[in-house]
Formats: sequence, C-alpha cells, structure tokens
Amino acid sequence: MFTCTATIDPAFVIAPVPRRLFGSFVEHMGRCVYGGIYEPGHPESDVDGIRLDVVKLARELGVTTVRYPGGNFVSNHHWEDGVGPRDERPSTLDLAWRSIEPNTFGLNEFMAWTRQADVEPMMAVNLGTRGVEDACNLLEYANFAGGTRYSDLRKAHGVREPHDIKLWCLGNEMDGPWQVGQKTATEYGRLAAQTAKAMRRIDPSIELVACGSSNDRMPTFGTWEAEVLDQAYDAVDYVSLHAYFEQHGEDRVGFLASAQVMDHFIDGVVATCDHIAAKKRSRRKLMLSFDEWNLWYESRFAGQDRLDWMRAPRLIEDEYTVEDAVVLGNLLMSLLRHSDRVTIACLAQLVNVIAPIRTEPDAGAWRQTIFYPFALTARYARGDVLRVEPTSPALYSQTLGDVAAIDVAATRDPETGELTIFAVNRSDDQSADLRLRLVADGPAEVVEHTVFGGQDLLATNTKETPSRVEPRSSTGHTLDGTNLCLELPPVSWSMIRTAPPVSTANATSHCTGSRGQVAASRPAA
Repeated sequence: MFTCTATIDPAFVIAPVPRRLFGSFVEHMGRCVYGGIYEPGHPESDVDGIRLDVVKLARELGVTTVRYPGGNFVSNHHWEDGVGPRDERPSTLDLAWRSIEPNTFGLNEFMAWTRQADVEPMMAVNLGTRGVEDACNLLEYANFAGGTRYSDLRKAHGVREPHDIKLWCLGNEMDGPWQVGQKTATEYGRLAAQTAKAMRRIDPSIELVACGSSNDRMPTFGTWEAEVLDQAYDAVDYVSLHAYFEQHGEDRVGFLASAQVMDHFIDGVVATCDHIAAKKRSRRKLMLSFDEWNLWYESRFAGQDRLDWMRAPRLIEDEYTVEDAVVLGNLLMSLLRHSDRVTIACLAQLVNVIAPIRTEPDAGAWRQTIFYPFALTARYARGDVLRVEPTSPALYSQTLGDVAAIDVAATRDPETGELTIFAVNRSDDQSADLRLRLVADGPAEVVEHTVFGGQDLLATNTKETPSRVEPRSSTGHTLDGTNLCLELPPVSWSMIRTAPPVSTANATSHCTGSRGQVAASRPAA
C-alpha cells in the first residue's frame, strides 16, 4: 500500500458545477434511435413508440442535456424529411453510416422525448451539404412563434407552441475527411460566422457552438481552432471538443490515466481560445463544449466505407467492463476540474451505440457498467468544484511517461455543507491510503462511501445478467476530526460524501476514528 495526501478547502473554488456537464448524445446511428429510444410495438413502448424503460433509465442516469441528431449523420441530413405525417416521409440515404434512414423519428418526436426524459435539447445544423439558409429555416420552424412559412408549417404538423431550443451546434467535425462536406478551417470559420449572424437575427437568445478539431490527434489540431476562431470568435459562445479513449497495446497504465490526456487536451484548447481573445483584444471568454466523449474501442470498428445499406444496423455496441467504468469516472473528474471553462459535455451516445444504456427487442433496458459512475457523479456533484492538488507517487506509462497513481476531485454544496469526494487509484497491483485534511467550519460525518472496481475488472452487465456489476458500499474509511482517511483498492473509483451531523451526539459517534458501515444503494430514478 502507498500513501497519497491532499487538502480540501472550501475557500479554493474553481467554479460552480455546470449542470450541462452531464449531457448525452442521440444520433441517428446504429440502434441509438430505432430500437433504442424509439421502438413501436415493444412492450415497454408507449403509443407513440417511445421506450419508457429507456426514458426511466435516462432520468436515473441524471442526463441534463442531449445533443441531436448528430454527429456525422447531420452533415447530409435534411430536417424537413423528418417532420409532418409519418406516412408521407421519405426513406433516405444516410451517407455518414451508409444506412437507410426511414425518417419516422424526427425533430418533433425528439422534442416530445426530451420532455418525457426532462432534458434540454442541443440541436445541430447541417453545414456539410447545406448552409446559412437551411439553418435559418430550421430555427424558424423550431423557435418562431407563428405567422411565417416555417413556423406555420410546424403548427400544421400539430405543434402549436415553439420548441424554444437554446443550444445549437454549427455543424459537426467539419475538419474530418470522413465528414460529408469537409471544409478547411478558413471555409468553415467563415461559414460558421455567417450562419451565426443570420440565426441570431431570428432568435438573439440562442447559444452557438463552433466545431473544434475532431480530436487532438488531427494534424491540424490547434491551427484549426485558431483559424476558425479568428473568423468566428465574436459570433459564437463555445468551441467543441471530441475525444474517445481506449487501451493501446499493453499500456494499461496509460488507459487508466486517460483523464490526464483529457486534461491536456482541454488545456490546449483553452490556451488557443485565450490567444485569439488576446489577439482580438476581446474581453469575451469563450467556453468549451466537450460534446462527444466516451470510451470507444475504435480499433475494432471496420470503418464507415465497409458498412452495408441497412436500417438501424448494429454499430459499435461495445460491452463495457468494470475497468472501463473506473476510467469513465476519472474522465468525469477531469471535466469537473475544468468547470470554469468546460460548461457543456455530452457522453456519446445514450443508448446501444457505445452507451451506458443497452436494449434488445426481446428484453427490457439495462445499465452498462459505465452507467454507475456517471449517475453518481451527476447526482452528487453539487454546488462548487473545489481545487484539489493531491501528492501522489508516479506510475510509468509506455505512451504517457510518468502519471499520477491517484487522482482526486471534490465538490461542496455551500447551502448544505455537503462535501463529495471522488478518488481513483490507477495502480493495478497496490491499494492506496488516501489521507485528506478537511478544512471546515464545524464537524462532519460520513454519509456514504461507494466503491466501483478493485475486483472483477473484466466483469460486464449483459441481457442475461443485467445486475451482475453494481456499486458497493465500503467501510474503508476513518474520520477523526478534520482528518479523513480512505482505502482505495487497485483500479478503483470511489465516492465518499460527508455532511454536517444531524446532532452533536451523532457527530461524536461518527468521528471516533472507527470504521463505520455506510449504506450505498443503486441510483434511484
């Protein structure tokens, strides 16, 4: 066992926890929509074809924002094909995923779904094969009250009140050679600025996201952001980041330290944004939208060009392990500690396609392992994100060099005094003794200690065994005054919550230094 120390002081605040940080993503790809959130005739579906078991799990997951309809899909999508009477909608070719798109689920169905799931919509416009005019038409259809061509068309389709969508993505991954309508940074930056200008004339209240690099391995990373923002800095509110993580070769330590890669990626984009702000002498501070992130075993994917023309094919339905869930929990910690700049994030995707929720036509929906750290973080990361600088021994990664063995993040609700601590042990063979000094106005007690990982690292949840893997309660802690000690098993993600005691008597009994049993339950809906 090795030792790590840190101080947690509520005076050192990074930023309030952005609720949009716990977003997700629904793309017309594979079985995310058809057979995922929408499956007419399924026993769990309502009369409109919405799978209510998926809605229930999405609410339990704590999703706050959902990006739609893509993704690569949006870059040759005609939104008009997905509105109006279903029997009059055409089937079309989706060039992104070489699929047949039936268009039986579109904008209005998605907006009805967001109301059931209690999430905020984040809409993307097609800047691949279309442009300014089409984006304005879609915005008019969605947000304008009435009395015009497209707003009245919405009313004719049975939707009297405007959808009032506030978040809009100006295209998707426009630097990627896989993208229909790929553009240079100059071309895209100019188009994004022109589209933003026109859209704001229709609805000045909207927030706009410009496309950053598709990932930080792109040969134009950094220069793409600089050129796009040179064109569009004053026209947009956010720049996007996308990243997917997997283990490369035998470098398990590097995989477990994926959050360190995410940290570096975010810091690089922040530096570029601030460089352009300084260059333009702008006092605006651009925020970041990490609107695609997850674990994806991309090396197993055959590639877009090898896909056959099918409706709702099974695409990248990765089955996640306990180890994957530990890494995902750590990635959420990275997003939290950058909450002063990353104020939107979307786990890609919500159902079936590299997703926390899985479905099958002959079964109910179930939770993958990655569901749990996301749900617990979304529920308990409240109030302010605190700055934590742990001291930790280093582990060696073949791809990253030395990485910290222990990572720690914390949030505190100033209204209730509740403190939530997240900790990850990246060592695969040693437990860690995490010693925390809590700076507080008064006594506290541990109210929950939950651990994920530390054993059965390759275990998964499946249709046959949907509850094989769940978080477990831990007694591996002591709290003596302001000194909190935690035992972190190898390859584990832990969450511990403290709160002011209900009474002085309770505080005395909980702060004697003895290890106390803490109940942990599955996240509730």
